[in-house]
Amino acid sequence: MSALWACFFSFCVLSVATCLFKRRFACVHVELIALSTFRGAASPLRQFSSPVKGPAREPVFHADDGYLRMYLRGRALNMYAPSDLAEYDSSKALAPPAAKLKLEWVYGYRGRDCRSNLFLLPTGEMVFFVAAVVVLYNVDEQIQRHYLGHTDDVKCITLHPNKLLIATGQVAGIDRREKKMFNFDDDEQSVFLPHVRIWDSVSLHTLHVIGLGDFDRAVCCLSFSKADGGQYLCAVDEANEHVLTVWDWHKTDKGHKVAESKSSGDAVLGVEFHPVEKNSIITCGKGHINFWSIEGGNTLVKKMGVFDKQVERPKYVLCIAFDDRGNCLSGDSNGNIIVWAQGAQKIAKVVSGAHDGGIFSLCISNDGNLISGGGKDRTLVIWETEYFNKISSQEISENFGPIRTIALGKGNMILVGTTRNNIIQGTIDLKFSAIVQGHVDELWGLAVHPNHHQFLTCGYDKQIFLWDTLTHSTIWKKEIQDGAHTGCFHPNGNIVAIATLSARWMVIDMMTRETVAVHSDGNESLSCIVYSPDGRFIAIGSRDNCVYVYQVSDDGTKYNRIGRCTGHSSFVLHMDWSVDSQFLVTNSGDYEILFWSPAICRQVTQASAMRDVEWASQNCTLGFNVCGIWPEGSDGTDVNSCCRSHSGQLAATADDYGKVKLFTYPCNRPKSGFHVYGGHSSHVTNVQFLYNDMRLISTGGKDMSVMQWQVV
Repeated sequence: MSALWACFFSFCVLSVATCLFKRRFACVHVELIALSTFRGAASPLRQFSSPVKGPAREPVFHADDGYLRMYLRGRALNMYAPSDLAEYDSSKALAPPAAKLKLEWVYGYRGRDCRSNLFLLPTGEMVFFVAAVVVLYNVDEQIQRHYLGHTDDVKCITLHPNKLLIATGQVAGIDRREKKMFNFDDDEQSVFLPHVRIWDSVSLHTLHVIGLGDFDRAVCCLSFSKADGGQYLCAVDEANEHVLTVWDWHKTDKGHKVAESKSSGDAVLGVEFHPVEKNSIITCGKGHINFWSIEGGNTLVKKMGVFDKQVERPKYVLCIAFDDRGNCLSGDSNGNIIVWAQGAQKIAKVVSGAHDGGIFSLCISNDGNLISGGGKDRTLVIWETEYFNKISSQEISENFGPIRTIALGKGNMILVGTTRNNIIQGTIDLKFSAIVQGHVDELWGLAVHPNHHQFLTCGYDKQIFLWDTLTHSTIWKKEIQDGAHTGCFHPNGNIVAIATLSARWMVIDMMTRETVAVHSDGNESLSCIVYSPDGRFIAIGSRDNCVYVYQVSDDGTKYNRIGRCTGHSSFVLHMDWSVDSQFLVTNSGDYEILFWSPAICRQVTQASAMRDVEWASQNCTLGFNVCGIWPEGSDGTDVNSCCRSHSGQLAATADDYGKVKLFTYPCNRPKSGFHVYGGHSSHVTNVQFLYNDMRLISTGGKDMSVMQWQVV
């Protein structure tokens, strides 16, 4: 009997523990979902955001009460239609707009974590990449062209010996949710695998797509053979073993793999074919430099470089180059330049302490001298290559950042890519100036000027940039104390407000760039900030679930707090003012749509009473007029931002899949047609039309790029 009671007691304890675990897990799961919504694809918590199981519930229009009920993550949302809405059928698809987008300009450069990614073409264009776009930029003529064949982050680039063909490698770029969302077939999905594209720099036509299914994670290094005129292409991927493959690339559209070998368990940072010795390849990376030979036509044989008593083995061999005599030169993390004897794996000469800190790039000039670029010391040094006497040097400004890569420009000009995502141009004897600038951390903030061809970006890197869309240049930039998440212009265009990640927001004078006001609200980061159309109020949405309202006076220089709007059960994501500045509508992280009377900080609880209010903008992603922007099966976090053109005819969205979409406005049917555009590799965080609707600006989150689109 005692044994039976013991079993019964154990069963009860186990049942209670199971119930408590389920309740605890459910609470944690809800918290993770709420946290993941704010940051979109940028947050690692998004992996827990799986759609609700079971078939998605179709939106239903209730004609008697005049509202559309749609569901996001199982939550019912009632969206009230205008009272003058004519015939409405939620099952009918809305046609895509007649207008389309054309990529006009890309701002930014990926120098922070990529190497050897800057070249000058015979056309006078320099070629580099950012996000999923390869940019061909003629600085003198101020013209950009764009290769758009890639589907996700471009990670490496190399130039064929004929200087016309280019090979670029990308990362893997699709997840299970995206496959389901877009219903890709197997052939379409394959282009999201890591692969190499070989294309013509004149026509921008793709000639070969190599390695679909052969690479793991990403292609990190590429090189064409030199001694045979570029017959072969070698590539290294980011698998655990960093596999080195050699391709006879012009055999068929997909090329022919000649040889393959595991390279190293440690990171590989560079690969180059020897310019003189056929079938000879050199790789370098963490703790190694390896010399490879292709033997028997299909076998790669590795010989490791030997670091003898002349020099301590470096933690990283960061870069390699070849002098006019065919000697291999390497730069390492100890600041040494090492000459490796041709045809051997032994050190012929060491230039100790060539730089204070790592040497990130080596380049041979047109007159045969060596140009080395230091990271820590930000110094360019020119050496003669027989005795390695220093000819001249110049320290790069700290504002530009450490040197990442060096390329030869026109004449005696030198092009330098930096780790702060700048490309600068100059000579050793003359000052270097920036020709490409960009953000260096996650980018969310975007504001367009109310009456000029200008826009402002602000990011987690604490940098604010004001850009001119006609000259495609930076008007000014300013560093602030905290990372910034969002910003907006005062209607007079002379003042801009910036909301930060530290609950502070500031007001900056556009002419003097001076901060004229600073305020703090709550203890959480701020997510949105918007001036009222008449400029008399400003509303700030916070992650503490509140909206703070201030009265604005003296042309936007003085601010008095009116109060705080409370009622949301999750963080505030988006908001819009009414045209008459009397009302405010907000969206939150748990898909609430709330209305407010901001002058008294009171919620308007009867949503149907707001159905005919005219809104000055369409920042809110939830509402009757934008219900069609949400893809079927969406989990509610897919669309990060939306906007309406000033004409009221177009709507654009930024989503988690690196896509910018263009819709007809109002987009008030669940199945709405659209045009979709790639280019960003990370989640697109923001989109805004310029004041005259001729251009659209989009920002990428982790890719840190800004793209300017023409509306055509």
